[in-house]
Amino acid sequence: MTRLLVVDDEATVRELLSATLRFAGFDVTSAATAAEAVAAAAEEPPDLVLLDVMLPDMDGFEVVRRLRPTPVLFLTARDGQADKIQGLSLGADDYVTKPFDLEELIARIRAVLRRTTGRANDDVLTVGLLALDAEGHQVTRAGSPLRISPTEFRLLHYLMENAGRVVSKAQILERVWRYDFNGDTSIVDTYISYLRRKVDDQDPKLIHTVHGMGYVMRAPKS
Repeated sequence: MTRLLVVDDEATVRELLSATLRFAGFDVTSAATAAEAVAAAAEEPPDLVLLDVMLPDMDGFEVVRRLRPTPVLFLTARDGQADKIQGLSLGADDYVTKPFDLEELIARIRAVLRRTTGRANDDVLTVGLLALDAEGHQVTRAGSPLRISPTEFRLLHYLMENAGRVVSKAQILERVWRYDFNGDTSIVDTYISYLRRKVDDQDPKLIHTVHGMGYVMRAPKS
């Protein structure tokens, strides 16, 4: 999955942006400081960093130098022409000023990814005759489109990217809902049921229960 690193010291901006980008199909991690950003990029190199200029411990322009050659998109309230020129001259791939339109930002992210990695997001995932287009936010089975909710889409995406591997309810909660419902995993069972009615309303079945362990999506045997 295309990995993004969001760096912003404003918690509200950081959390809203991270949630929006996850919904758009990206794998997102976040950092509140320059030090956290540099450490996160070293541990798991992102495909693109969304970077605020005004950070509490280091100027974002200095962070760009430390992150090279990782692609960077500045996302900042500093909208002066000199700031834009400096950021782009340092090697940033784009410069977006706050406030910003989320749809335009996602389009700019995908444009940078096309230039720097040759892809805008994941390729289409397929399991048997089931296909999920993360960028287009579409699901089809045997060519016929399926209407599924945003949460069902995230759940299906997670199952498909782990096809052939059993994932536990706890893992699903962490990845799809991002919190644990105080240990109550019944929400997973409920949404698996919803998904089965739409994805598995015909044979062969793709979503399987592994009792005592979790769920697995398997392609039918040829």
